[in-house]
Amino acid sequence: MTAPGGDDALARFNDAPPAEAAELAFGWLAAPAFAMVLTAGRPYPTVGALVGKAAELAQAMSWRHASAALAAHPRIGDRVEGDSASAAASRREQSAMTDADDAVRAAIAEGNRAYEERFGHVFLIRAAGRTPEEVLAELQRRLGNTPEAEQAEVRTQLTEITALRVRQAMG
Repeated sequence: MTAPGGDDALARFNDAPPAEAAELAFGWLAAPAFAMVLTAGRPYPTVGALVGKAAELAQAMSWRHASAALAAHPRIGDRVEGDSASAAASRREQSAMTDADDAVRAAIAEGNRAYEERFGHVFLIRAAGRTPEEVLAELQRRLGNTPEAEQAEVRTQLTEITALRVRQAMG
């Protein structure tokens, strides 16, 4: 089956066996329920429809599922280990952090500690397209959030990261 516009990646996702498609989707957002529901919704007529459904699911997920997805994300600024699709995506997304000067790196490391102490999970931000200084400014701003406001911000960041990863996977 060829998808509209000759999109081979979308056709492969649509036609893959369920377990294979779910594994791919899990690399976009490490929440089993997300992968299962996104896979069950196939076939998607366009990449835009797939991205839209992935974003909708990410934004609407329960905090329990969002917390599971958070556990798969490395600390911002940490060296990302592993060869999974999620690890490779994190390395790509955080590539600008390699240009951070020592003072910014130290401030982000300290901010990560304060954030985790305050909220009980890693600080999550769509790092792609942001400078290390912008990441630090967002980290410092979000430390002032209430837990409820921060959960909403985390869902928004998960949604942005998921949409970015799906678009990249679809080429």
